[in-house]
Amino acid sequence: MVRVLFFFVVLIILALAEGWLVDQPGQIMLTWQGYQIQTSVLVGVGFVLALVAAVVLGWTILRYFLGLPPALSIAHRARRREKGYAAISRGIIAVGTGDARIASKAAAEAQRHLPEEPLALLLRAEAAQLTGDHHAVEAAFKEMTRRDDMRLLGFRGLHAQAHRRGDIDAAHHFASTAHSIAALPWTASAVLEKHVAAQDWAGALATLDNSGYTDKTKRDRQRAVLTTAIALDKEQTAPDEALRLASMVVKRAPDLVPAVALAARLLSRRGRHRKAAKMIETTWRLAPHPDLAKIYLEIRQGESFADCLARAQTLMNLAPRDAESRMTLASAAIAACDYKTARETMRPLIQGDERPTTRMCLIMGELEEAEHGDSGFARDWLARASRAPRDATWVADGVLSDQWLPAVPATGKLDAFVWRRPDERLSTSGEIDEAIFRSVSGPDEPPILIEKPRVAIAAPESQKPV
Repeated sequence: MVRVLFFFVVLIILALAEGWLVDQPGQIMLTWQGYQIQTSVLVGVGFVLALVAAVVLGWTILRYFLGLPPALSIAHRARRREKGYAAISRGIIAVGTGDARIASKAAAEAQRHLPEEPLALLLRAEAAQLTGDHHAVEAAFKEMTRRDDMRLLGFRGLHAQAHRRGDIDAAHHFASTAHSIAALPWTASAVLEKHVAAQDWAGALATLDNSGYTDKTKRDRQRAVLTTAIALDKEQTAPDEALRLASMVVKRAPDLVPAVALAARLLSRRGRHRKAAKMIETTWRLAPHPDLAKIYLEIRQGESFADCLARAQTLMNLAPRDAESRMTLASAAIAACDYKTARETMRPLIQGDERPTTRMCLIMGELEEAEHGDSGFARDWLARASRAPRDATWVADGVLSDQWLPAVPATGKLDAFVWRRPDERLSTSGEIDEAIFRSVSGPDEPPILIEKPRVAIAAPESQKPV
């Protein structure tokens, strides 16, 4: 509405100006190079305006023709860019769906239209990975390392490729180079693994402390593991320093059994039995472990079996539902010749839904032998132990260890070992074999035979009888 009003105002002003010029007649005379031109003022003004319009029009046409080649070039580049980005979109979708043919075709088209575009180079690497052309993948990542905007991405790709082919030294080299450019979580983790694989706990701890990108909870846990490893190395050479480090770890990670066991062991050697016992009792509620039970029961030298049984009962009261508490109490009861307590303690483990482990069977065999001598029941329990599931041990990535390790030796993965029962293996017949054994009934009770259900696995078609 305002524009319409403004237009009418300008139109009125021009009409009034024209009327004023018509009402003011006059002559314009121009003499130049022997020529004399005479006209009215109104015609002269119109001529000047027409001349100005012609000049403007001519300049516009001239500028159009002068700017036509750059405009055509810009339009051509815009079309190429549009085609390139369309190819990148098709390629990313193809990579996501796993269509290697379309991804490779789109990557080639994007590289042709957008040779300097980072996304085109990334698509080329992704398409090569999809087709399994590892040489093309490494070539693409090496090209990325020569570009400032993609250098870190290139080193990460080369690091992953080196890990794929098992070249750990090359993987650590690429990660260290990337870490010197920017301390990212993956670079810090790779450098940390390098120190851990070399068992350089101090260097790994320094790398961990200098990296501020790792999750705080995970970083604190890894720091506790590395500090425990350093303390274990110093147990014989520098026990005071080992105790200081272990005590520091226990305050921050009371469920880290190796640190608690080391601190309690060193405290008991110094005669500080009460503090060591208190430390084990606190950890036992969180993570019962046979190493802690052994230290706890032997914390005072020369104690009677009855005193050890009382200590075992204390652990049982702290974690009554844990199998480790029951096995510890049963072993102490057998040593103290309290066979009734041993049987009552082991009864839920033997008669439960789960199969008893090797250690449970050995404890029952020991109980039968201690109470009844070399009986058939003891031999049955020993035979059952040979086929029973394994007890809990330190497990990490398929590696079993009787002792806790800070990291997996082969891969350098830190804090990977977990205290748990290993997975059971099936027999060649596809069954989990289990015999019939006597229960934990008392000596005056009739024997109760328990048969565990057999778990049968269907054989493959190739193994079925014809």
